Amino acid sequence: MYAIVEAGGKQHKVEVGQRVLVERIWPEAEAGTQVTFDRVLLVRTDQAVRLGNPTVAGATVKATVLRPLRGEKVIVFKKKRRKQYRRTKGHRQNLFEVRIDAIEA
Repeated sequence: MYAIVEAGGKQHKVEVGQRVLVERIWPEAEAGTQVTFDRVLLVRTDQAVRLGNPTVAGATVKATVLRPLRGEKVIVFKKKRRKQYRRTKGHRQNLFEVRIDAIEA
């Protein structure tokens, strides 16, 4: 059984027991906090596939926040040729590592 959920503007294929990195959309969540994903786009069971339009009615995915962390650094470099203009910046996305506990269809 698996599901496709939308979290932080991205879609993730999740199964029970899997660890997923999602964008930090709950600033107050700490390690051990239970979170619920309501935007379930697809649920696949052994018998059937339920496809949402745009979401599956009544389906939720429950997860536990394991730890907050930050992603890899992305370098942003801007340049205009022949103008001596160069700017370098870095960005690290705030993330949560969550463990999928249950898929309720």
